[in-house]
Amino acid sequence: MRLVSRRWFLFALCLLVGAGTPLVRPATAQPGGDLSSFPFLQFEPSARSAALAGSFGAVAGDVSALFYNPATPGPAASQRPALTYINHVSDINAGALAYSHTLGRTGTLSGGLRFAHWGEFDGRDENGVPTGTFSAGDVAATVGLSRGHGDRWRYGANANVIYSSIDDVNAAALTADLGVLYRLPAYQLSVGASVRHLGTAINNFGAVSPRLPLDVQISLSKRLAHIPLLLSLTGYDLQNLNDGVLGGSTTDHVLGHLTVGGEFFLGEAVRLRLGYNHRRSRELALNDRLDLAGLSAGFGLDIEPVGVDYAYSSWSDLGGLHQFTLRIGV
Repeated sequence: MRLVSRRWFLFALCLLVGAGTPLVRPATAQPGGDLSSFPFLQFEPSARSAALAGSFGAVAGDVSALFYNPATPGPAASQRPALTYINHVSDINAGALAYSHTLGRTGTLSGGLRFAHWGEFDGRDENGVPTGTFSAGDVAATVGLSRGHGDRWRYGANANVIYSSIDDVNAAALTADLGVLYRLPAYQLSVGASVRHLGTAINNFGAVSPRLPLDVQISLSKRLAHIPLLLSLTGYDLQNLNDGVLGGSTTDHVLGHLTVGGEFFLGEAVRLRLGYNHRRSRELALNDRLDLAGLSAGFGLDIEPVGVDYAYSSWSDLGGLHQFTLRIGV
């Protein structure tokens, strides 16, 4: 691979910091790692999930939740496609497409596509001589099946094919996601558990073997009885409980495995959302003053047959992420 200019360094930095994983740690969830860890898999695949800081593994009725917990797709989200665009920092563009269809007793078949384009980069050889430009990009295709068991349980699995390229080298992997969802409709309560990115690389970045961002999650969502508010809490990266916020306190380590989100309903058409990721806050904040890193906010607007979602996620002085989702058949 050719040596590159300062913009390539910014690209590498964005991959390394992800959404809060320390630069010195190996590839882990939510997101982060290094150039070989398929970090685009950690981008939030919908504006609604981004506004809730990724606390989305027990939110049923939204087709984009299939990327968090393959048990979530069901009749409520059937034949309601969602298309997402992410305007990332440093001219990075990414997005996702999700769709599901319920097939009677067979269950709900779902599919999705995630992609990222990292832009054009100026190449240099070992002597600093320009060698032209090149690009980098990633794509992941997902197919899944979920089924119900009784009135309260759902379970599901996804299969993913992942491909990543940087200049003239590439990497690929085959992975699986497993999930369960338990619902108590009378209490408007859902609890979900999932294991994501189980698998292996089938092609490497040269001599560098890609590491998959394995993630074990447990999520809870609760719609309050007397207030039009949905609360969501997720424990993530639970397979690495010894890891947390680099240099942080015990409280930081505990909170560094949690994300929380809230969605307030203004009638049937408008929703306001807010989320917080403590690990992202501590590790992306660049100032001693009050810093908004780790906070995300957004809204949803449903006007049948179309729904539009928007989210903004702060990355401190690095900038912010603007995210848009278009839903059909709300």
